[in-house]
Amino acid sequence: MAQSVPHVVVVGAGFAGLEVVKGLKRAPARVTLVDQHNHHTFQPLLYQVAGAQLDAGEVAHQVRAVLRRQANARFLQGTVTAVDWTRKTVRVADPTDPDAAHDLAFDELVVAPGAIYADFGVPGVREHAHFLKSLSEAVNLRSELLRRFETAAAAEARGEAPDPGTLTFAIIGGGPTGVEMAGALAELAHGVLPGDYPDLDLARVRIVLLEMGDALLPPFAPGSQRHARRVLERRGVEVRTGTAVAEVRRDAVVLAGGEVLPAHTTIWAAGVEAHPLAKALGIETTRGGRLVVEDDLTLPGTDGGWAAGDVAATRDDGGRLHPQVAPVAIQHGQHVARAIRAKYAGRPTPAFQYVDKGMMAIIGRNAGVAELSRRLGGLHLRGFVGWLGWLFIHLVYLPGHRNRLGAFVTWAYAYLTRDRHARLITAMEPSPSERTSRTGRLVTQAISAPRSGPEGGPADGPDGARPGGTSRAA
Repeated sequence: MAQSVPHVVVVGAGFAGLEVVKGLKRAPARVTLVDQHNHHTFQPLLYQVAGAQLDAGEVAHQVRAVLRRQANARFLQGTVTAVDWTRKTVRVADPTDPDAAHDLAFDELVVAPGAIYADFGVPGVREHAHFLKSLSEAVNLRSELLRRFETAAAAEARGEAPDPGTLTFAIIGGGPTGVEMAGALAELAHGVLPGDYPDLDLARVRIVLLEMGDALLPPFAPGSQRHARRVLERRGVEVRTGTAVAEVRRDAVVLAGGEVLPAHTTIWAAGVEAHPLAKALGIETTRGGRLVVEDDLTLPGTDGGWAAGDVAATRDDGGRLHPQVAPVAIQHGQHVARAIRAKYAGRPTPAFQYVDKGMMAIIGRNAGVAELSRRLGGLHLRGFVGWLGWLFIHLVYLPGHRNRLGAFVTWAYAYLTRDRHARLITAMEPSPSERTSRTGRLVTQAISAPRSGPEGGPADGPDGARPGGTSRAA
């Protein structure tokens, strides 16, 4: 392909980044997708990896396989450590050697690195809690959960009572991730593991779901919120709304009222914030560190800069920020691809308009909630029908035919046998995104060259550092 065509660099192989690349398949452009990992992770199903229902390979797909039939696209594994808006280059560090880096020139730069978890200033969260933003986090959480049961079984084999916190699992955050994780863990503990641990008193298992607000699933209708709570409580989950967390310790959670909940395993699902790369670009950010964008998703004050996914602060007609969820990221990516094609065709770039199709969450076997948007009829589906709708939509969006087939077969097997095959205690080396999620800082840091823009000056990151990087889009 001729080198005179524009070079589009996309940072992040999450939902938004992949949609940008695929949307430029027939465009007269060269496309380079940069990410720290060689795979795309389907984040909505990470909790099923943690809950021993799906294998890691069933929710991840090789990026190079996705791009195999796209002649104008290439993949580069690496970490973006700096952006020079004047020279229009990004600095990309080698994934195995952060000191080895090179500059990659671009005509258009799409920033789509995703999000990390927000700790809201609660002490101990990033040191002691588990997150669900990367494949390694999900696998390591699964191992942690199973290891607690092994620890309790070993104590009983010695004739000792396990520590009260050994089989207490605290899940902080009553949004979709927290609700889905609580339901999956309840099914694992009460429906699958009794056969593995016949001598272990599983009545000691406590699954405590803590939500600061007054109800679970805050974006959903009150009927769906009540349904989710009833199902979880029937399945043995202690749901505590109106409960704030003051501190997370290695073996306990301290609540705002002073109560100490013994829990050796804490899962943090209380919210997200934009990836630190957003703040490193020297561009105005809004609540949660998201980048302020023009109505066509261009970055103000840049020549060829775009943002998509969890880092882009787009708003609805009422001025509210769009949620940091996969459907928004997918539509961001599709829009940016259309806008870039329009730009090089000499047409005006269109304004982004989010089409809300609704939202859904699964609570467990035969239990789900799905709420269609008004433009799709506004139906609210609960119970078995909501569960089927959730399964169908996630199979449709799961990338790769083999992944879809694998997930479908696994779900069918689990449904018919009430068993889960992925009960392995293994460990994965923490990924760069996992370490970033824990610290809130990028693993690799570099000095960014001054950028042009309304304010000028260097692109300062936290504490004056100029970091950069990529992660999954949520």
